[in-house]
Amino acid sequence: MPGDILGTEILRETSNGLEFDFQLGPIFSNLLLADEINRTPPKTQSALLEAMQERKVTVVS
Repeated sequence: MPGDILGTEILRETSNGLEFDFQLGPIFSNLLLADEINRTPPKTQSALLEAMQERKVTVVS
């Protein structure tokens, strides 16, 4: 899934060194208003429609 729907990992500096922190995307919200989805790139449209159909999201890192 594209990062603009699912989220992305951000590298941040901590006292223990560098760590990846996963920032949740809009698909993880309780209510998602998808207005003008036809203006998004085809890959993003496909990812959003797939998540809506399956009613679940799996993140593997």
